[in-house]
Amino acid sequence: MPDVTRISNDHLTVDISPLGAEMQALSTADGRSWLWNGDAAFWAGRSPILFPMVGKAPENRVTIDGGSYEMAQHGFARRSGFSLAASTGAMCRYELAASDATRAVYPFEFLLAVTHAVEGRRLTVSAEVENRDARAMPFGLGFHSAFVWPLPGAAGRAHAVTLDNGGEPALVRLDGGLVKSGRLPSPFKAGRLTLDPAMFEADAMIFPEGAGEGLAYAAEGGPALKFSFENLPNLALWQKPGAPFICIEPWHGTAAELGGSDDLVKRPYGLTLRPGETTRFAFTVELPA
Repeated sequence: MPDVTRISNDHLTVDISPLGAEMQALSTADGRSWLWNGDAAFWAGRSPILFPMVGKAPENRVTIDGGSYEMAQHGFARRSGFSLAASTGAMCRYELAASDATRAVYPFEFLLAVTHAVEGRRLTVSAEVENRDARAMPFGLGFHSAFVWPLPGAAGRAHAVTLDNGGEPALVRLDGGLVKSGRLPSPFKAGRLTLDPAMFEADAMIFPEGAGEGLAYAAEGGPALKFSFENLPNLALWQKPGAPFICIEPWHGTAAELGGSDDLVKRPYGLTLRPGETTRFAFTVELPA
């Protein structure tokens, strides 16, 4: 693994890799680790950044301005080397600019900047996307962080995700990585979802609308992680069946629709930036004392 950048304060320590600007570790001062360790026997990811699309494309190809381009699931940022643009004890910013390699699959000039920053018991991970091209630029962006399940010291306890808004958002499912048509009844009841590995036998649970701007992931009578989201209207939850983690994934954009268009501009909940525009996405997680 490439050399990581470590940021910390009196409460938190975070390691970030230049490969994908991906968080590698998140621990509290008492030595407890909260992020999945990337054991490849289950899933080698830990906290990838999804750009310029979230999820899969039909046949792993997208159409952009009439041209066809190969693009793997979740885009190329997670497999790209970022440059360290700024670093202090409590913050680091990594940047990915357009290159010959990215232009071959995504023909735009852009800058993607990913910042990790700690303040007190809170970690904020933000991504800024700048369109440096002379034409409108379609894209999606998401976060895909995996947190340990069970949480530290909470083995054998029920774990739940509770939405701040108390909502019961409709569920959609995937078929071959593509979003199936139709909405299913919400598994949330008054904003609460008790987690069960059986829920993920049919792949991720995706909530395109209504999950709100914050949630808690907690063990009954045990520790809780509290999340808030900025400019991230879609939520997914995913576990590799049997693996000791749960991915909490706030997105702006989803996979293409099953039987739908492969045009990048037509992907559900995607964005289009005008030339010179920049937009920001972020999540904050507060760790327990």
